[in-house]
Amino acid sequence: MAVKPRALRRDPLMLRVAGRLLGISIVAVTLALGVHVAQLYYFFPQTDDAYVRANVVHIAPHVSGPITELPIQDNQHVRRGDLLFVVDPRPYQAALAMAQARLDLTNLEIKALDNAIDAAKARQAQLEADARYDQQYLARLLPLLKEQFVTADEVYNARTKLAAAEAAVANARNEVLKAQNQLGQYGDINARRKAAEAAVYDAKLNVGYCYVRAPFDAYVTNLNIAVGEYANQGRQVLSLVDNRTWYVMANFRENFLSRIQPGMKARVYLISYRNHRFRGVVQGVGWALFQENGATVDGLARVAPTLNWVRLSQRFPVRITLEERDPGRPFRMGETAVVTIQGFQP
Repeated sequence: MAVKPRALRRDPLMLRVAGRLLGISIVAVTLALGVHVAQLYYFFPQTDDAYVRANVVHIAPHVSGPITELPIQDNQHVRRGDLLFVVDPRPYQAALAMAQARLDLTNLEIKALDNAIDAAKARQAQLEADARYDQQYLARLLPLLKEQFVTADEVYNARTKLAAAEAAVANARNEVLKAQNQLGQYGDINARRKAAEAAVYDAKLNVGYCYVRAPFDAYVTNLNIAVGEYANQGRQVLSLVDNRTWYVMANFRENFLSRIQPGMKARVYLISYRNHRFRGVVQGVGWALFQENGATVDGLARVAPTLNWVRLSQRFPVRITLEERDPGRPFRMGETAVVTIQGFQP
């Protein structure tokens, strides 16, 4: 009978030991992977249903007219105060010149009314002096009538003259009030001048509105106009992507929401820059979703017929403000992101 070599006799023992070690390793790796997955799923919610967003502002002019200048290009970055486009300012400049001329005429009219008031006051003072003289003359005649040094007709004439003088004084006072009302002076403010100055200010605003400038740092997007196009007041001409604040709208399943709170830190990866990590902060969690099932149509409840008994988790939007900027990795609205909520961190 042949004798087996010693190496062959040791193989079963070594195989059993190696098998046990392999089994233990598999169990350990499985447990470690399970703990890691549990941490990711339960303690650090994660989603890949997320997109980079920014505020889009639609720019519309305050005045109407053809566009005469368009110094920008599509996708261009503009800074606050940069000129976007110019609406033909000539009609508004003409309106400004007319309003300025009216202001000058108003100032001349105010001076003329001031002179008229002074003249009316002087006339009033003269008539008041005449009335006082007539009153004194009548007072001297009345004692003489008793002694019959004057006739009754002379006294009657004096009374009539005094009444006419007093009426003239009253009329003069009314003329002064009329001139003052025409002047439009209320305290230190002249209503005529104020209205003319307001017209000039409004005309200056319209001239300024012809030059439309960027209200903040932004990117021009979807520019589809050219010089010569007519711009209507209040109608959108172009759109700007606000470059001041970027955020991610991440849709998380509703069973994660209890572990997501405003102020928590978030780790963000963008598909555009796979190997770069961005940091963000949870700004808030959405409070409502639109649902077709249960909506009211013509006063009746709309309930979709279904035989599906599986309840799917709803997804609520979570806004995450991106904290850091990298000039070499600019954000673009609509980029796909992967977000992990890391919780509160010091």
